[in-house]
Amino acid sequence: MGKYRKLGRTSDQRKALLRNQVTALLYNGKIVTTEAKAKEVRKIAEGLIAMGIREKDNFEEVTVTAKVARKDKDGKRVKEVVDGKRVTIYDEVEKTIKKDLPSRLHARRQMNRVLYPITSVPTENKGKKKNTKKIDMAAKIFDEIAPKYVGRNGGYTRIVKIGQRKGDGALEVLLELV
Repeated sequence: MGKYRKLGRTSDQRKALLRNQVTALLYNGKIVTTEAKAKEVRKIAEGLIAMGIREKDNFEEVTVTAKVARKDKDGKRVKEVVDGKRVTIYDEVEKTIKKDLPSRLHARRQMNRVLYPITSVPTENKGKKKNTKKIDMAAKIFDEIAPKYVGRNGGYTRIVKIGQRKGDGALEVLLELV
């Protein structure tokens, strides 16, 4: 018996499919797929969640000073003329940031090898680039998903059988985070 299911695809197609489905599962909380794909996605997702639980508190808070552009009431940068050029005015601000310790940084990089980057688009701006924002999935795992499963030893996902697909008769399942 092999270590994984081939899913009728070449290795690069299979890797892309699984990365896409794991990212969708962790972003949305549930996906509908075939049973074979769900079992493969479950392996990867549970490993990422376990990694997130292990490293969720492994950071230190650091206070830094940062230069931030001054903005007017409309949210646009304030500029003034210096030596005939328009220059943006910056203010220095104290910020507290989370600095990953080495093991958490390694875990973050391992997660980013699997997860695709996600760009969130508000529903009122469908199809436009305005107000889109990039979502850090590794941070979502550390901050939102991992704290829910701290006392749990595995079994972070559930597979619920839905029935057969109309087109090809494949058994469809709902894969969700518990």
